Parts: sequence; structure tokens; C-alpha cells
Amino acid sequence: MNAHVIIYPILFQGLLGVLLLFFWSNIRAQRYLSMIGSLVGLFVALFLFQHIWTHGTQAIQMGGWQPPFGISLVADTLSVTMVLLTHIVGLAVSIFSSKGIVASRLKFGYYAILHFMIMGLSGAFLTGDIFNLYVWFEVIIISSFVLLTIGGKKMQIEGAVKYFTLNMLASIVFLTAIALLYGTTGTLNMAQLSQIIPLIEDKGLIEIIALIFFLAFGVKAGVFPLFTWLPAAYHTPPSAVSALFGGLLTKLGLYAIIRVFTLLFPITTLNYDWIAFVAILTIFSGAVGAFVQKDIVKIFSYLIICHIGFMLAGVGISSEVALAGAVFYMFHDIIVKSNLFLVSGVLNRITGSTKLSSMGGVMDNYPRLALLFAIPLFSLVGIPPLSGFWPKLSLFSASISNERYWTLAMLIFGSFMTLVVVAKIWLAVFSRKKTITTLKNFNYFSSFTAMEKRVVIVPIVILSIVSIYIGFFAEHLQVLANRISYELVHPREYFNAVYEFAMKK
Repeated sequence: MNAHVIIYPILFQGLLGVLLLFFWSNIRAQRYLSMIGSLVGLFVALFLFQHIWTHGTQAIQMGGWQPPFGISLVADTLSVTMVLLTHIVGLAVSIFSSKGIVASRLKFGYYAILHFMIMGLSGAFLTGDIFNLYVWFEVIIISSFVLLTIGGKKMQIEGAVKYFTLNMLASIVFLTAIALLYGTTGTLNMAQLSQIIPLIEDKGLIEIIALIFFLAFGVKAGVFPLFTWLPAAYHTPPSAVSALFGGLLTKLGLYAIIRVFTLLFPITTLNYDWIAFVAILTIFSGAVGAFVQKDIVKIFSYLIICHIGFMLAGVGISSEVALAGAVFYMFHDIIVKSNLFLVSGVLNRITGSTKLSSMGGVMDNYPRLALLFAIPLFSLVGIPPLSGFWPKLSLFSASISNERYWTLAMLIFGSFMTLVVVAKIWLAVFSRKKTITTLKNFNYFSSFTAMEKRVVIVPIVILSIVSIYIGFFAEHLQVLANRISYELVHPREYFNAVYEFAMKK
């Protein structure tokens, strides 16, 4: 099978985005093109995943240039899994957007920008060149800024300015780190860097460069104390956009941390205890922030921060089991967080608000919806056998095995606080009777046609099914996570894939 299949997800999404631009004034055509294209894109991502699962890590060199001079695209198990999850979330968001976002916003090229963002995410996951990773980050920042500001409301503009400012500062830090790395090693090809960096004698310099990379990626991931932009921005756009951001954008920052700190600056050979310390503070600040919030979207935003800390803890523990737990948790979190923001959008349409004090009565009036919404909420908590339970076991086990008892304590604290927060949401939104405030808003969702209701519920069903699969067939995901963890700790296959392809050419 030709290794050029690696570029198909990027190429397809880019062409789809360009095609949508030709239908700028025809919103109906854009809706159908986006949904059909998202479905086709999902099959493309599935095809690539199956190809890599069967044949192992693959690489191509763009333009025929030999490494390290050309731009490498590398598909290993982690990158293709992230591409697959990106396309699953992209399909759900595309369907939801057709009725979940008003037409006045769609007419400003929403769908084209959506697919350009998915293209950028796919490119970032598949690139094998650290500078090209920076380029894809910029594509994503530009796309996300447009999605944040579509509609032009004051609250959106304020959130977008904070988001754009801090992310641009992070990009400057990222570019600085790249310059230092190139000046030290003479290359930006990640496969070659994996071989050169361990031979550099000045470990202090390497750790400083690694710290600068962590600062850049930490802003994008939302780690302590660099997360302040996240809750200020994620509650401002429509729920479909928040689902894309909450599920994928912060995970891109975490993916970059995992990739760089296993391939370039191996956590197994350098001392990165400070990563575990940052993870502890991230869990604590996110959990406390979620607890004190009274708006359901802001609660979910702070829970993103809290659970980024869970995944970062797996990196900080620095063992193969911990890495497996971190990537398993990342897969679960992408699906659940995306789903919860879609759920918040439907709840807003039902009750007319996202403030807990103005919500209520959902269980009495929409019992089947309440049961559906319970799936992502309880998965978030990690109630067995749902998806959030199994990766926590790996993280708990790794903490005990490596005697990281402070990390274990904070993982337990974060899990308990998540339970408390979800219980608060359930009591306020589902169990509580309808209030006078919600009475006037309660017929808004009922005014939807049957087709409109299906359109906004179907993507939640899709993501809930994926979440249930992760929970009830956790052994499949554990096998996947174990393979990824092994590849991350033993990066020789990554290097061989890049240079063996070059030798064949």
C-alpha cells in the first residue's frame, strides 16, 4: 500500500474547504456539502488508521526532498488515532451546526473555516517537522479566531481578543524555541532530532529549550498558570464551536507536549519532575474553578483544565504505563468534552440559559433527553464501566508503582471534585423542578420541528455511542494505548520510517 495515503486527510479537508468557498451565498448547499464531506473524511481517516495499524509507522517526504531537508509527514499509531478522533468530532460538529448555529453566522464562511481548522489539526498531528508543526498551529489559530468572532457580539470579541493575544504570545515563544533548537542541532526534522539531541553533552541547555517548548505548548493546552484565556474564551462562541475547541484544541497542545517530550526530549532519560508538579497544580486549579462556577459552560471549561492535569500527570510520571493512561484518557476526554458542549447548547435551547440558577425541569419534561445527556456526564466522572473509569486505573496504578503519592492524591481529589460538580449540575438542571424563570423559555425547544430536533440530537447520540464503546470495550482501547505508549518510549521505529522511506526513493 502506498505511503502517500498519509496526506489524504489533510488534502481532502483542504479541498473541501476551498469547494465550500464557491458556495459562499448558498448556505443550504454548504450544510449538505459539509455533512457529506465530513462523513467521507471520516472514512478517509478510518482508512489511514487501518493502514497504519496493519503496516506500522509510515512516512513520506513532501516534494521528493530527502530528509532532513524536506518536510516529513509521519503517521504512527498516536497521530492517526488523533486524526480519526478529529474527524469523528468534526462530523458531529458539522451535523449540529446545520441547526445549532443561526444562518446569519453561517453566511460568513463558517463551514469553510471549520474544515480548514480540521485540515490544520490533521496536519499538526501528522507532521514530522517541528517548524511545520508551528505552521499548522498558525493555521489553526487563524481559523479558530474567525470561528470565535463570527456573529460579532461584544462578548465574543472580548473572548477572541484574549484567546488570540495569549496564543500569539505562545507562538512567539514556540518560534523562539525552534530557533534555539535549530541553532543547537542544525536540523528541525523530528526523526533526526531524536538521534542528535541525546548526543549533546550540555544537558542544561537541552532542558532550557525543553522548558521553552513546554511554555509554548502549555498555553495552548491550558496548564497552570497559563490557562486564564480558556474559560474567558470558550463560553463565548456557539456551542458547536465550543465543542470543537473544548474537545480538540487543548488536546493539540497536550499532543505536542507528549510528542516533543518523548521523541525530542525523552522523559525517560531527563529529569522532568516539575511536569508532575505542574500537573498537580493544574488539576487543583481546574477542579476548584469548576466548583465555584455557576454557569454550565464555564464549569465545563474549567473541567477541561482539571482533566488536562490528569493527562499531564501521565507525562510527568514518566513510565510506559503512565503514558498509556495519559493517551487513553485523552481519547476519552476528546469525545466526552466535545459532547458536553453540544449538550450545553441543547440545554440552552431548552431552558433559555446556561446559568444553573435559571435551569431546571429537564428530567420531567424531556426524560429521554435526560437519559442521553447522562451518558457524557457520568462518563466524565468515570463511573464504571463508562469511559472515564479505565484510564484512571492506569494513572492510579502508575502513580503507586512510581511512588508518586502526591500525584495520586491529586488525581483522587480531581476525580472527587468532578463527581461533586456533575452532581451539582444534575440536581440544578435535571432533577430540580421548573422554576418561574425557566417557565417562559421552556417551549423554545418544543417549537423545533421533528427534523430540527433530530439534527441537534443525532451528533450527541453519535458521540455518546463512541463513549459507550470506549467504556464497554475498554480492552480494545487499552491495546491501542499500550501500543502507542510503546512506540513513544521506543522511538526507533519513528526514525526508521522516515529514513527507510527516503532510502527506498
